[in-house]
Amino acid sequence: MKPEEMLHYIDHTKLQAFATWEDIEKLCEEAVTHQTASVCIPPSYVKRVYDIYGEKLNICIVVGFPLGYNVTVAKKMEIEQGIADGAKEFDMVVNIGDVKNGDYAKVEEEIKVLKEAAGEHVLKVIIETCYLSEEEKIAMCKAVTNAGADYIKTSTGFGTNGATLDDILLFKKHIGNDVKMKAAGGVKNLSDLESFIEAGCARIGTSSAIDIINKQTVKGY
Repeated sequence: MKPEEMLHYIDHTKLQAFATWEDIEKLCEEAVTHQTASVCIPPSYVKRVYDIYGEKLNICIVVGFPLGYNVTVAKKMEIEQGIADGAKEFDMVVNIGDVKNGDYAKVEEEIKVLKEAAGEHVLKVIIETCYLSEEEKIAMCKAVTNAGADYIKTSTGFGTNGATLDDILLFKKHIGNDVKMKAAGGVKNLSDLESFIEAGCARIGTSSAIDIINKQTVKGY
């Protein structure tokens, strides 16, 4: 795969608390130019982005981000408002406390409620792998599958670690046929992009993919 083709897998991301409109506008211009899969941005910027770019951009927002312990009704409202503002994809964080308590049924029910709220729009479920045991990761694969979510996603990028190939390979063994995979956090070079795509990831969440590809193009990759 040519490096520039990898950009079609990228959720081009800017989620820092201090992200300014200038930062978001730059992100969006890059996404339009390079045809990334989406822009992943704070919910507060969605309406402004949609008003300017409309259908030129696939807008993704985060839900219950980054800690996941928001109550379900609040997460549901984030999705409903996001749809009203123009978002089409939603990356939700599970309640990690519920996972650690072994209350997997509760986590599954929340995912189901949020997928119903998202409807035809894409719901990606962030399980924050850096905090989970293998048993808990497998349980989350089952919960995401049973709840009908579209993607399982490794990380917020704000935890103690990001995506690993081992986690992606574990996902592949335990998710349902209709569930796709997204790697996020710590994807910093061309080798990372290639490895995660080859392992089966349909999306990569990163803020650095365009810089990575531009550097390779300059080198004549």
